[in-house]
Amino acid sequence: MEKVKACMVNLSEDDCSLDTLRRILSCCLNKTLLIAHVLPGVYHQEKIQEASASIIRLKPDLIFIVLSTRHFTLATHFINSLSEERDGPKIVAFFENGTSEAAVELLKLGAVDVLLPPFTEEIVVPRVSRIIIGERPEELFLKKLKEKLGLRKMIGRNSAFLAEVNKIPLIARCDAHVLIAGETGTGKEIYARSIHYLSRRAAKPFVAVSCGAIPADLFENELYGHERGAYTAAVTPQAGLIQEAEGGSLFLDDVDCIPLGAQTKVLRFLQEKEFRPLGSARAQRADTRIIASTNTDLTKAVSTDTFRRDLYYRLSVISITLPPLRNRLEDIPLLARHFVEKHRDEFESAAIDISPGAFQKLMSYNWPGNVRELENVIERAVAFSFKALIDVKDICLPEDDACIGAKTFKEAKSQAVTRFEKQYIQELLSTHQGNISQSAKVAQKDRRAFWELIRKHKIDPRNYKITSG
Repeated sequence: MEKVKACMVNLSEDDCSLDTLRRILSCCLNKTLLIAHVLPGVYHQEKIQEASASIIRLKPDLIFIVLSTRHFTLATHFINSLSEERDGPKIVAFFENGTSEAAVELLKLGAVDVLLPPFTEEIVVPRVSRIIIGERPEELFLKKLKEKLGLRKMIGRNSAFLAEVNKIPLIARCDAHVLIAGETGTGKEIYARSIHYLSRRAAKPFVAVSCGAIPADLFENELYGHERGAYTAAVTPQAGLIQEAEGGSLFLDDVDCIPLGAQTKVLRFLQEKEFRPLGSARAQRADTRIIASTNTDLTKAVSTDTFRRDLYYRLSVISITLPPLRNRLEDIPLLARHFVEKHRDEFESAAIDISPGAFQKLMSYNWPGNVRELENVIERAVAFSFKALIDVKDICLPEDDACIGAKTFKEAKSQAVTRFEKQYIQELLSTHQGNISQSAKVAQKDRRAFWELIRKHKIDPRNYKITSG
């Protein structure tokens, strides 16, 4: 196999990253990659012109650019000029201390990938290898197909919403950590899944976990796993969520709920890709992308010292904010019709559309639960509709007195189940003195599912633990 010819260009005053990357690429990819030329210290306009002339003369297949934020503008001009060349070289950027906006801008200019620190062998080699191998025509077709499938659930015309949605393919092309902010029900997990399934990690697991559903004293066990004998009940080793998501993406929902004491170890994994299972004497590595979400203002949590500042900066390499539904009024008809179509077959309903009056009622409501609440309202309307057109009276909102007074069998049953669940969980926790693992075992429920029930009913297991004194 003929080697791929590459040039390295340094747009940073420090040669440290350049030397590290040159060593990694030369040692690990020496059979497929030939670094034909290295241009250090290219951070003046005249040096840029010399570098461009060298690249035109050498005609490399790949250009590795090491850049710092100080010379970002110069780098954009350089990349832009190279991207204009027909059948020009592919550009890979190694961005020291880059911001999310700047990384996206480089991708827009034509860079095929943007890597952020740490520049380690485990991160750099697979990413560069993928670019060297290239994509066959059928792979390009599959990528376009995934793009359609991945974005199909992101419905809307609102400009603020579309601005965030249009970033998904660009974000999927890099491996930077992502922080998705937005109120409850705005579609943060759907957004995270779209990023995953459009990325090179699509064939690997997407593991979602609600950080708020995991008790503080079990958080590290769930995330990192444990070895046999790590604690009294650890009779067999257990892999953590990071290992379950190996090669894929781990979605940390409600990341603001991570216990303060556990945040340091999460930060270490983000920085070094290393973690230590409970009871293990050695650290392990995992190639897992972290996508996090929050429905709170993390900057306020940072200012009150309930969330680590360095963890916030590391998580928010790329930050996305999804707008609430009350700011997307033009999207309500699109979403409502989508939910009618989605649930019509499920309930064998006659409903096929929504009346203008019903639309007006929907658009006059504030939607504190956002898109999730809208789907619930439409699902109920479809379930009880016997006509082709859903009318005003079919739309039941919390502010409607008529909806509060009249309960269907299904609604009454749901409330009875809710009361039973809460009472049953409270009795179990009381019997087992707040021990969640034992309570889940007796209930024959998976521990995570049991935690979700605890969180759903706002039960604090600590209230059932017997304290001495």
